[in-house]
Amino acid sequence: MNNKDIEHIGIIMDGNGRWAKKLGKERNFGHKCGVNSVEEAINGCLDLGVKYLTLYTFSTENNNRPQSEVSALMDLSISSINEKINLFIEKKVKFSVIGDMSKLDPAVVDCFHWIMEETKDNDAMTLIIAMNYSSRDEIVRAVKVMASEVILGTLNIDDINEKMISNYLDTKNLPDPDLIIRTGGEFRLSNFLLWQASYSELIFLDILWPDFKKADLFAAVEEYNKRDRRFGKLSNND
Repeated sequence: MNNKDIEHIGIIMDGNGRWAKKLGKERNFGHKCGVNSVEEAINGCLDLGVKYLTLYTFSTENNNRPQSEVSALMDLSISSINEKINLFIEKKVKFSVIGDMSKLDPAVVDCFHWIMEETKDNDAMTLIIAMNYSSRDEIVRAVKVMASEVILGTLNIDDINEKMISNYLDTKNLPDPDLIIRTGGEFRLSNFLLWQASYSELIFLDILWPDFKKADLFAAVEEYNKRDRRFGKLSNND
């Protein structure tokens, strides 16, 4: 399949809990089964030559869920990384994290640092996990740093522009996403990469995340390839 010009895909992985409920299972069962779909997405992006894949794993708002579910998600993050380390090494996938790690369990942070160190030289694709992340929180943190530098006199307020703001965000070393996919049948971004998604193509899928397969990624990319990305300019037909 022709990937056209996709360099970065973001995915909002929605529907784990509803998928489990349909089967009469606890929500955590859905989260565990959703890990298989992560591997499907990784392999699909590798097949397409996509260089960056960002997965919305745990939002700052998710901290409002029952503590038992939050703890289970943190434990699942650690166990999933340990289970997939061979995949990352074999496929040359580099692991990265965005979000406010200062509020995460130290065991989770240690695991993230370990996998980032183990995969730092991998160059086939970068997998970015958005963990304890929300776009508004990211922007607030960036503004605070910029304001501090203005007060200290190390940043001139007249020099602040869009490019500079981007360089203060968690994604400062990443290209903006070309395509954002959301599973679960919802039609919103839910605080995911709001600044970076200003010109992203959005595709919403009815399937729940544990049912997501590589073929679904390919279908989304095929739909993306039909679209005319104008970035505010006129198309050839205007």
